[in-house]
Amino acid sequence: MRHFWKRFISFGLLTVMLIAGISGAVLGGIPDKAQAAAAGKKLVYVIPVAHEIESGLQRFLERSFEKAEEAQASLIVLEVNTPGGILGNAMEIGKLILESKIPTLAYVKGEAASAGSYISLCADQIVMADGSMIGAASIVDSLGRSVDNPKYTAAWSSVMVAAAQANKRNADIAAGMVDKNIVVEMKAISRVKKQGEIISLSAQDALAVGYADRIVKSMDEAVQFAGISDYQLVQVEQSWMEKLAGWITSPVVSTLLLFLGIAGVAIELIVPGFGIPGIVGLLGFGLYFFGNYVAGFAEQESLVLFVLGIILLVLELFVPSFGILGILGSGSLIASVVMAAFDTSSALVSLGIAFVAAVIVVIIVARIFKHRGIWNRFILKDRLTTEEGYVSSTSKSDLLHREGVSLTPLRPSGAVQIGEERVDVVTDGSFIDANRKVVVTRIDGTRIIVRELDK
Repeated sequence: MRHFWKRFISFGLLTVMLIAGISGAVLGGIPDKAQAAAAGKKLVYVIPVAHEIESGLQRFLERSFEKAEEAQASLIVLEVNTPGGILGNAMEIGKLILESKIPTLAYVKGEAASAGSYISLCADQIVMADGSMIGAASIVDSLGRSVDNPKYTAAWSSVMVAAAQANKRNADIAAGMVDKNIVVEMKAISRVKKQGEIISLSAQDALAVGYADRIVKSMDEAVQFAGISDYQLVQVEQSWMEKLAGWITSPVVSTLLLFLGIAGVAIELIVPGFGIPGIVGLLGFGLYFFGNYVAGFAEQESLVLFVLGIILLVLELFVPSFGILGILGSGSLIASVVMAAFDTSSALVSLGIAFVAAVIVVIIVARIFKHRGIWNRFILKDRLTTEEGYVSSTSKSDLLHREGVSLTPLRPSGAVQIGEERVDVVTDGSFIDANRKVVVTRIDGTRIIVRELDK
């Protein structure tokens, strides 16, 4: 156990130092305002909205917008090519775009599907490349299957409609991108969206119905359409830490890391001496908090609660507290995991799944290595048997039926001389004076019973 805690403290310090050293992701290669001013050019920040929309991308966009504002950029171009993603993160990104003090332009270079179409609609202007598309924003689950829930559909439809109306676009088309049960007539392209269909627009159709302001062939053409001349492009890229954080904070990976953390630490505590489970467990928890910290969700308070929870659970194993320390430790761990996550309900689901799976694994491991379990420290295994070489006292069985002389009065206990040995004895209840002949009639454990002879 001592070696385990040495590893725990070392890894804990390493984790804290790592987290403290990455207070923000590195957005390298961004020229400052002074450089742009010296060159007499306006800054145009180009921010990619690529791959799936999740918490890591949200945090990346928040930092990128902050950098653009600090540099007093003239335009932010969102380079969109995404199949969609988590709606909650998309809504936060949309809010960021709508509240931006800097003009925004969505440049759809591939697909702006699902949540990607919402992000594009939130921008002040939309331009599209040939062969790109926008729409198909119905709600689907993690396996891509349509979620036919009227409540969720109505809520998401209203969000899409609000984004379209904010920039004076046809609200019915936005609703038709989400709700398959409504009918939408698009006269500009001589098309009627029927029940059971979802609106998805090509670049040409989007231009015709007002969901694209121009079709462009390059980034320069897109920026010039926005009315910016004599500019300098600032291409912002996600750092490797932000990409890693986006992967770590995905629901599946987060659940796996929590499972490794719970199972590893529990096995190390219950079956000490392995070392590897403890290290794997701490790595699991460390990566979980690392990812959420880089993504901007976890604060130092959640890490403090996590360490406190581990300490309380360990103390519960050695300090009688009637379960109070265990309850407080478990509460601290749950609170730390939930506080570190972006979505509370999702964190609780991941924690629940990880806990159940970890309990199963811990039970299996504990049964396999039961001879090494921590409970063995509290069980006396030495057997004080004759076979093991232990006896309760020196055996007196050889005195049975032997005669002796009472050295003291036996009332009913006293001492007798048997051969060369002085022996403590008792009678069967009668009194015997000193200097009387006696005989040993019975040996009862440590008691030697005598009676008087010649009486």
